[in-house]
Amino acid sequence: MALIGYARVSTEDQSTEAQILDLKKFGCSAIFRENASGADRERPQLKAVLTRVKKGDTLVVVRIDRLARSLAHLLEVIDTLERKGVAFKSLGDPIDTGSPQGKFSLQILGAVAEFERSLIRERTRAGVRTAKAIGKQPGNPGLVAKDPLARRRVARARDDRLSERVAAAASEFLPVVRRLRPAQPWDRVVDVLNSAVKKRPGDNPAPWTRDALIRAVRRLVADGLADPALLKAAPRRSQKAVAQDKRLVELVATIHNAADGDKPTLARIGRQLERQGVLTKTGARTWAPSSVKALLDRAREQGLLDQEGSPAVE
Repeated sequence: MALIGYARVSTEDQSTEAQILDLKKFGCSAIFRENASGADRERPQLKAVLTRVKKGDTLVVVRIDRLARSLAHLLEVIDTLERKGVAFKSLGDPIDTGSPQGKFSLQILGAVAEFERSLIRERTRAGVRTAKAIGKQPGNPGLVAKDPLARRRVARARDDRLSERVAAAASEFLPVVRRLRPAQPWDRVVDVLNSAVKKRPGDNPAPWTRDALIRAVRRLVADGLADPALLKAAPRRSQKAVAQDKRLVELVATIHNAADGDKPTLARIGRQLERQGVLTKTGARTWAPSSVKALLDRAREQGLLDQEGSPAVE
């Protein structure tokens, strides 16, 4: 558990020293300094601190306006922190998500933000009705007119939001990628991530896929948050590795076909492999259902399975 500070001023003429002094007095072990406008959501040091903090840490600021200039952005950042298990504290405001009182204050802010969103939605609906009544087409005029500049702006905004989500979740999956890449191929990294239940960033986390992981790492590299070397091609697999893969596929097919009665579950096959002391392709002793399923799918493609269909997880 660590206290991580974030200090920001708007211009180079201003100094963060007063904020840093307060943050050090509070006990912050690391402090991120930023010279940027509070209205800018793409601040490099803000991205860096959201990547750095991990479960159990607390992000500390002197005042909430040092972190965000709008209520919507503030709640968005706090939501990102809460999903990572990180608390937030403002020294100059009654907001401390690690205490009941601070959470209550945050709930009030959340209610105000929801009220604001409701007003915006109602004004938007009223504007659409008015536009239709006078014969105008509602929506973004630039998009309606298929203006290339408007389309680029919308695409850029969508891309920025995705970058924020990936940067916020990087501490969950990037250490695994750093440990395995580029020595291991992407498929193997995906296997390890899914085995460790490291879900993809987003409102509805899903298992990693090869393409999704490569896109996420490319985005982090482009934002300066990851080493470009991670994207280098993995070395060509040796004949030994190819033979090992073939052996694993045949072994899983044999266990599947030898089961009496009902089809064995993925977990059951995994336990059988563990009892036999069979290691995964990454050298792990524990077999995840997703790893077993990948081998079974390959065995099915090669016509090695006697029974049709996919086994259950449990």
